[in-house]
Amino acid sequence: MAVRVNSKFDIRRLCSALNATALPRLTKPTAEECGHAEHVFTKEIGDTNVVVFHQAKAEGSIATIVLRGSTENIMDNVEYAIDDGVNTYKCMSCKDAHYMAGAGATEMEIALQLGDIADRSPGLEQYALRKFAQSFEVVARSLAENVGMKATDVISELYAAHQKGDKHAGLVIGGGSAKVDDAVKNKILDLYLVKFWGIRFATTAATTVLRVDKIIMAKPAGGPKPKENPDWDG
Repeated sequence: MAVRVNSKFDIRRLCSALNATALPRLTKPTAEECGHAEHVFTKEIGDTNVVVFHQAKAEGSIATIVLRGSTENIMDNVEYAIDDGVNTYKCMSCKDAHYMAGAGATEMEIALQLGDIADRSPGLEQYALRKFAQSFEVVARSLAENVGMKATDVISELYAAHQKGDKHAGLVIGGGSAKVDDAVKNKILDLYLVKFWGIRFATTAATTVLRVDKIIMAKPAGGPKPKENPDWDG
Protein backbone atom coordinates (compact mmCIF):
# COMPACT_ATOMS: atom_id res chain seq x y z
CA MET A 1 0.00 0.00 0.00
CA ALA A 2 1.34 3.45 -0.97
CA VAL A 3 0.08 6.75 0.42
CA ARG A 4 0.97 10.02 -1.26
CA VAL A 5 1.58 12.90 1.15
CA ASN A 6 2.51 16.27 -0.34
CA SER A 7 3.12 18.13 2.91
CA LYS A 8 6.35 17.76 4.88
CA PHE A 9 4.46 18.70 8.02
CA ASP A 10 2.00 15.83 7.49
CA ILE A 11 4.90 13.45 6.82
CA ARG A 12 6.51 14.39 10.12
CA ARG A 13 3.21 13.92 11.95
CA LEU A 14 2.64 10.56 10.29
CA CYS A 15 6.14 9.36 11.17
CA SER A 16 5.67 10.50 14.75
CA ALA A 17 2.34 8.69 14.98
CA LEU A 18 3.81 5.45 13.58
CA ASN A 19 7.19 5.70 15.33
CA ALA A 20 8.84 5.70 11.91
CA THR A 21 11.76 7.62 10.41
CA ALA A 22 11.39 9.75 7.30
CA LEU A 23 13.97 8.78 4.65
CA PRO A 24 15.21 11.44 2.23
CA ARG A 25 16.07 8.81 -0.37
CA LEU A 26 14.23 5.79 -1.72
CA THR A 27 16.30 3.10 -0.02
CA LYS A 28 15.53 -0.05 1.89
CA PRO A 29 14.56 0.90 5.45
CA THR A 30 15.97 -0.86 8.46
CA ALA A 31 13.91 -2.47 11.18
CA GLU A 32 14.38 0.57 13.43
CA GLU A 33 13.21 2.95 10.71
CA CYS A 34 10.00 1.09 9.94
CA GLY A 35 6.86 2.21 11.70
CA HIS A 36 3.90 0.17 12.86
CA ALA A 37 0.13 0.54 12.67
CA GLU A 38 -2.54 -1.96 13.65
CA HIS A 39 -4.99 -0.98 10.92
CA VAL A 40 -4.75 1.24 7.83
CA PHE A 41 -7.95 1.90 5.91
CA THR A 42 -9.84 4.58 4.03
CA LYS A 43 -12.93 6.22 5.45
CA GLU A 44 -15.32 8.92 4.31
CA ILE A 45 -15.63 11.80 6.80
CA GLY A 46 -17.79 14.72 5.78
CA ASP A 47 -17.80 13.82 2.06
CA THR A 48 -14.00 13.56 2.14
CA ASN A 49 -12.06 10.34 1.75
CA VAL A 50 -9.25 10.09 4.27
CA VAL A 51 -6.67 7.45 5.12
CA VAL A 52 -6.88 6.37 8.76
CA PHE A 53 -3.86 4.93 10.57
CA HIS A 54 -5.29 3.25 13.62
CA GLN A 55 -3.24 2.19 16.63
CA ALA A 56 -4.88 -0.41 18.85
CA LYS A 57 -2.50 0.50 21.67
CA ALA A 58 -1.26 3.86 22.86
CA GLU A 59 2.05 3.54 21.07
CA GLY A 60 2.08 6.77 19.05
CA SER A 61 2.62 10.26 20.39
CA ILE A 62 0.06 11.94 18.10
CA ALA A 63 -3.69 11.56 17.84
CA THR A 64 -6.25 13.16 15.54
CA ILE A 65 -9.46 14.69 16.86
CA VAL A 66 -12.32 14.97 14.37
CA LEU A 67 -14.81 17.75 15.13
CA ARG A 68 -18.31 18.01 13.72
CA GLY A 69 -20.82 20.76 14.15
CA SER A 70 -23.80 22.44 12.52
CA THR A 71 -22.20 25.87 12.08
CA GLU A 72 -18.71 27.29 11.74
CA ASN A 73 -19.11 29.34 14.93
CA ILE A 74 -19.76 26.20 16.95
CA MET A 75 -16.78 24.50 15.34
CA ASP A 76 -14.53 27.46 16.12
CA ASN A 77 -15.64 27.52 19.76
CA VAL A 78 -15.05 23.79 20.17
CA GLU A 79 -11.65 24.08 18.48
CA TYR A 80 -10.63 26.93 20.80
CA ALA A 81 -11.79 24.94 23.84
CA ILE A 82 -9.78 21.88 22.81
CA ASP A 83 -6.73 24.01 22.02
CA ASP A 84 -6.92 25.69 25.44
CA GLY A 85 -7.30 22.34 27.16
CA VAL A 86 -4.33 20.81 25.35
CA ASN A 87 -2.12 23.82 26.08
CA THR A 88 -3.18 23.77 29.73
CA TYR A 89 -2.30 20.10 30.02
CA LYS A 90 1.08 20.75 28.37
CA CYS A 91 1.81 23.49 30.90
CA MET A 92 0.72 21.25 33.77
CA SER A 93 2.75 18.23 32.73
CA CYS A 94 5.79 19.73 31.02
CA LYS A 95 6.46 23.21 32.39
CA ASP A 96 5.01 24.47 35.67
CA ALA A 97 2.09 22.95 37.55
CA HIS A 98 1.60 25.81 40.02
CA TYR A 99 -1.90 27.24 40.28
CA MET A 100 -3.41 30.52 41.38
CA ALA A 101 -6.90 31.53 42.43
CA GLY A 102 -9.14 32.28 39.48
CA ALA A 103 -12.42 34.18 39.08
CA GLY A 104 -10.51 37.49 39.20
CA ALA A 105 -9.23 36.88 42.73
CA THR A 106 -5.54 37.09 41.85
CA GLU A 107 -5.99 40.30 39.85
CA MET A 108 -7.96 41.96 42.65
CA GLU A 109 -5.30 41.09 45.20
CA ILE A 110 -2.63 42.55 42.92
CA ALA A 111 -4.73 45.69 42.48
CA LEU A 112 -5.10 46.04 46.25
CA GLN A 113 -1.38 45.63 46.88
CA LEU A 114 -0.47 48.09 44.13
CA GLY A 115 -2.98 50.57 45.54
CA ASP A 116 -1.29 50.37 48.93
CA ILE A 117 2.10 50.97 47.30
CA ALA A 118 0.67 53.96 45.43
CA ASP A 119 -0.63 55.47 48.68
CA ARG A 120 2.85 55.31 50.18
CA SER A 121 4.65 56.63 47.09
CA PRO A 122 5.43 60.36 46.85
CA GLY A 123 5.37 62.50 43.73
CA LEU A 124 3.80 61.75 40.38
CA GLU A 125 4.60 58.05 40.53
CA GLN A 126 1.58 57.41 42.73
CA TYR A 127 -0.78 58.34 39.89
CA ALA A 128 0.85 55.88 37.48
CA LEU A 129 0.79 53.13 40.13
CA ARG A 130 -2.87 53.78 40.91
CA LYS A 131 -3.86 53.59 37.25
CA PHE A 132 -1.81 50.44 36.85
CA ALA A 133 -3.65 48.94 39.82
CA GLN A 134 -7.02 49.86 38.33
CA SER A 135 -6.13 48.05 35.11
CA PHE A 136 -6.21 44.73 36.98
CA GLU A 137 -9.91 45.24 37.70
CA VAL A 138 -10.75 44.43 34.09
CA VAL A 139 -11.05 40.66 34.73
CA ALA A 140 -13.59 40.94 37.53
CA ARG A 141 -15.36 43.76 35.68
CA SER A 142 -15.69 41.63 32.54
CA LEU A 143 -17.01 38.67 34.51
CA ALA A 144 -19.61 40.87 36.20
CA GLU A 145 -20.77 42.42 32.92
CA ASN A 146 -21.05 39.00 31.26
CA VAL A 147 -23.53 37.78 33.90
CA GLY A 148 -25.51 41.03 33.97
CA MET A 149 -24.27 42.33 37.33
CA LYS A 150 -23.21 45.89 38.14
CA ALA A 151 -19.46 45.91 37.78
CA THR A 152 -18.98 48.78 40.23
CA ASP A 153 -20.81 46.95 43.02
CA VAL A 154 -18.87 43.74 42.36
CA ILE A 155 -15.53 45.56 42.41
CA SER A 156 -16.46 47.20 45.73
CA GLU A 157 -17.40 43.85 47.26
CA LEU A 158 -14.18 42.26 46.07
CA TYR A 159 -12.07 45.08 47.48
CA ALA A 160 -13.88 44.81 50.80
CA ALA A 161 -13.31 41.04 50.94
CA HIS A 162 -9.61 41.36 50.09
CA GLN A 163 -9.11 44.12 52.66
CA LYS A 164 -10.48 41.73 55.28
CA GLY A 165 -7.76 39.22 54.36
CA ASP A 166 -9.69 36.93 51.99
CA LYS A 167 -7.06 36.77 49.24
CA HIS A 168 -8.97 34.13 47.28
CA ALA A 169 -12.21 36.13 46.97
CA GLY A 170 -13.46 36.23 43.40
CA LEU A 171 -16.65 36.34 41.39
CA VAL A 172 -17.80 32.72 41.36
CA ILE A 173 -20.30 31.91 38.62
CA GLY A 174 -22.23 28.65 38.65
CA GLY A 175 -25.62 27.09 39.21
CA GLY A 176 -27.43 29.97 37.54
CA SER A 177 -26.08 32.55 39.99
CA ALA A 178 -22.97 34.62 40.63
CA LYS A 179 -21.57 35.78 43.94
CA VAL A 180 -18.36 36.87 45.62
CA ASP A 181 -16.90 33.74 47.19
CA ASP A 182 -13.65 31.84 47.74
CA ALA A 183 -12.37 30.76 44.33
CA VAL A 184 -10.07 28.07 45.70
CA LYS A 185 -12.84 26.37 47.66
CA ASN A 186 -14.97 26.38 44.52
CA LYS A 187 -12.07 24.83 42.59
CA ILE A 188 -11.68 27.77 40.20
CA LEU A 189 -7.96 27.90 39.46
CA ASP A 190 -5.71 29.42 36.83
CA LEU A 191 -2.24 28.36 35.78
CA TYR A 192 0.61 30.44 37.14
CA LEU A 193 2.37 30.60 33.77
CA VAL A 194 -0.73 31.96 32.04
CA LYS A 195 -1.05 34.73 34.62
CA PHE A 196 2.65 35.49 34.60
CA TRP A 197 3.06 35.85 30.85
CA GLY A 198 -0.28 37.60 30.38
CA ILE A 199 0.63 40.30 32.89
CA ARG A 200 4.15 40.56 31.55
CA PHE A 201 3.12 40.97 27.91
CA ALA A 202 0.40 43.50 28.77
CA THR A 203 2.81 45.51 30.92
CA THR A 204 5.47 45.46 28.21
CA ALA A 205 2.97 46.65 25.59
CA ALA A 206 1.78 49.51 27.83
CA THR A 207 5.29 50.68 28.69
CA THR A 208 6.33 50.50 25.03
CA VAL A 209 3.48 52.82 24.07
CA LEU A 210 4.36 55.22 26.87
CA ARG A 211 8.00 55.36 25.77
CA VAL A 212 7.09 56.66 22.33
CA ASP A 213 8.10 60.34 22.29
CA LYS A 214 7.25 61.13 18.68
CA ILE A 215 3.94 61.26 16.88
CA ILE A 216 4.03 60.31 13.23
CA MET A 217 1.22 61.96 11.28
CA ALA A 218 -0.09 60.27 8.17
CA LYS A 219 -0.24 62.62 5.19
CA PRO A 220 -1.95 61.97 1.87
CA ALA A 221 0.40 61.00 -0.92
CA GLY A 222 0.76 62.89 -4.18
CA GLY A 223 1.59 66.38 -5.27
CA PRO A 224 -0.19 69.67 -4.63
CA LYS A 225 -3.93 69.88 -4.98
CA PRO A 226 -5.24 71.31 -8.27
CA LYS A 227 -6.64 74.84 -8.23
CA GLU A 228 -10.35 75.11 -7.94
CA ASN A 229 -11.94 76.45 -11.13
CA PRO A 230 -15.68 76.07 -11.26
CA ASP A 231 -15.79 77.15 -14.92
CA TRP A 232 -13.23 74.63 -16.15
CA ASP A 233 -15.67 73.08 -18.63
CA GLY A 234 -17.30 76.33 -19.67
